[in-house]
Amino acid sequence: MSQSRNTVRIIGGEYRRRLLPFPDAQGLRPTPDRVRETLFNWLGQQLYGKSCLDLFAGSGALGFEAASREARRVVMVEKSRTVAESLKANRLLLSAASIDVAQFDALAYLKACRERFDVVFVDPPFDSDLLAQVLPMLAQVMSDDGLAYIESRRWPEELPGWEVLKRAKAGQVHYGLLRRAAEPG
Repeated sequence: MSQSRNTVRIIGGEYRRRLLPFPDAQGLRPTPDRVRETLFNWLGQQLYGKSCLDLFAGSGALGFEAASREARRVVMVEKSRTVAESLKANRLLLSAASIDVAQFDALAYLKACRERFDVVFVDPPFDSDLLAQVLPMLAQVMSDDGLAYIESRRWPEELPGWEVLKRAKAGQVHYGLLRRAAEPG
């Protein structure tokens, strides 16, 4: 049974049905299949030509799913060395040349990043305040029409500077798709 608990299944695209192992790590919980299916329905099934940032990559479920759906580039940011090594091994297993793994703290990565992304996945550890810290920093790494996907145990009470395009809940997971709010005036 632990085998299935420590694997994530890619649900669409080129790597569909592939099972990828991931290590035991505190707070590591892959985005559930049902939530990923909804997310990629919202985004459109293909991400051809898009660049994506998977900010708290963990199991890599969101980033591998984006690469499977023809994203031009996927950067997976993961703080844990063990988990980052697992992401690199899975990238090799899939021969996924569009994926880069950055072993980095997410906040430090955002501060140093000079690249722009079309889609940013933000799924921090549930019992942290990282979502609130990251949201004000996202605009600087997003393309003009970029989208941010957020996932958390509780939906944020306020999202200043953001427009909620879609929002849902599955079990304990609150998730939504955001874009930067239009500048007033």
